[in-house]
Amino acid sequence: MDSIDELLAQVKAEYEKPQPQQQRPKSPAAKPFKQQPAKSASFGIDNLLAEVQADIAAQDAAEDLRKQQELAQEQIRQAQLKAQQLEALRKPAKEWLAKLDPLSSEGLWFDGFAKGYPSKLDAAIEYLQNNQ
Repeated sequence: MDSIDELLAQVKAEYEKPQPQQQRPKSPAAKPFKQQPAKSASFGIDNLLAEVQADIAAQDAAEDLRKQQELAQEQIRQAQLKAQQLEALRKPAKEWLAKLDPLSSEGLWFDGFAKGYPSKLDAAIEYLQNNQ
């Protein structure tokens, strides 16, 4: 963005340079005509500068939107991946629960562990996921 500002400042400086005026014979009765190109040139450059800044702001906004969309897509992909992993553990967790002896030390420990979960299956999935 600094390079654009430098270019705009350079263009503005060129427009505001005093234009070499040709020597004209002055007539005593005529009023000298004062041109105001510097003011209109400055106005034109200000408009150009504003237009370029608006374009840059629009590009920045578009880039921010693109990044937000990519982030949202990545979050969706991560959630789907997690759901697939949990579903893949569901069958082994059911099998593990079926083989678990509720009166063994592991079975008694698991019974206490499972109290913090909505179901024993959810607890088994969590347990197997953490012990892989």
